[in-house]
Amino acid sequence: MSGGIDSSVSAKLLAAQDYDLSAVFMRNWDTRDEYGNSDKGCEWEKDWDDVQKVCKVYDIPCRMIDLSKEYWNRVFEPSLRQWEHGVTPNPDVWCNREIKFGALLENLPHKNGEKLPWLATGHYARKDWSSSRPRLLRAMHRIKDQSYYLSSITESGLSRALFPIGGLTKPDVRKIAQEGGVPASVLERGESMGLCFIGEKKRTDFKEFIASYIAPRPGPVKMLSTGATVTEHSGLWSFTIGEKIRLRGMPQKMYVAQKDIPSNTIYVAPGSDPSLHCKSVQSRDFSWIWSDSPAGVLQGAQLSVQIRYRMSAVSCTVRTVSNHDETDIEIAFDEPLKGVALGQVAAIWDRDWCLGCGIITAVD
Repeated sequence: MSGGIDSSVSAKLLAAQDYDLSAVFMRNWDTRDEYGNSDKGCEWEKDWDDVQKVCKVYDIPCRMIDLSKEYWNRVFEPSLRQWEHGVTPNPDVWCNREIKFGALLENLPHKNGEKLPWLATGHYARKDWSSSRPRLLRAMHRIKDQSYYLSSITESGLSRALFPIGGLTKPDVRKIAQEGGVPASVLERGESMGLCFIGEKKRTDFKEFIASYIAPRPGPVKMLSTGATVTEHSGLWSFTIGEKIRLRGMPQKMYVAQKDIPSNTIYVAPGSDPSLHCKSVQSRDFSWIWSDSPAGVLQGAQLSVQIRYRMSAVSCTVRTVSNHDETDIEIAFDEPLKGVALGQVAAIWDRDWCLGCGIITAVD
C-alpha cells in the first residue's frame, strides 16, 4: 500500500472477501541521504500514516518494510550510471520488477507453507491465465492503464499478483473510496506521478535533484544542420531525445535530435526535421514476461509498442537479430516514431496482452 486511493480501494475490495490479509508499506528512499542525518520533509511518513489509517478502518494488520538499500542498489544506482552516459532510463519500470515483485516478495513472511505470498497492488492492470500461464493485460480504463510500468515483471512474479481495481475506472475507484470509509486525508491526495521514490517537492525540479548525484560535465549544444554551437549543456543527462530546448534568438522551436557521447555534444533541430524520427529500435536484452516468446510473435505478427507511459501504442513487427537468441530483437514501427531515446523502455503488446519489455540499445 502507498497511502493513495488506488491501493486503499484495493485493500477494501480484498477485505470484503475471504482472504487472510496483511498490508505492507515500502520505504524505498532514505531522506537522510539528501539532508545529512536529518529526516527533514519526509513525505514517506505522511504516506505511512495514511496507510495505517486505512488499515485501521478495514481491520487489516500492516507493517513497514525498509527497502531503501535494495532500491538504491538495484534501481537507482544503475539508473544513475545510465543518466551519466547520456541515455534515458525508466526507473519506475524496473522498480516493479526488482522491488515490488523482487525484494519485497523476498522479504515477506511465507504463510501456510507457500513458496511465495500473493501480492495485490493498486495498479490499473489485469491478469488472466492461458494454458496455466499468467498473462498481463491492459486495464479496462485505458487512460489509466499501467501495464507499461509492469511490463518487466517476471512470469513467477505475475503468477502471484492480484490487481483488484484493474476492471474498474478511476471514477469507480473514487466512488468506492468515498462511500467505503476511506479517510479524508487519502481522498484529498492528488495523483501520484513521477519516480516512485521522489516526493512532491522534487518532482518540480527533477534535473536539480539528479544533478546532486552526477558531477557536471559541460559540453556544446550544436545545430545538427550546420554544426554551429548555439549554447552549452551541463551534462548529456540533462536533456533527452525529442525534448524541447529553449534557445534565445531562434525563430523556431528547437528539439534535441542526437547525442554524441564521445564528444559530449548535443545536437538540436527544428521539430519538422526527419532526424527526430526513427523507423526501428533494437533491444539486446529483451525480457519476455514468459520465459520464452509466445508462439508466432517473432514471425511477423502485428503487434504494438509503447516507449513511454503517456504515449499511445503504435503498430509494429518484431524479429530476432540473432536467429538463436530471442532476447536480441529489432522492433520495426509501421510509421516513423518521434523522440525515441537510448535507454528508454520499449514494451510490446499483442492487442491487450503485454508480452514484455526491453531497454532500447540502438535506434535507426
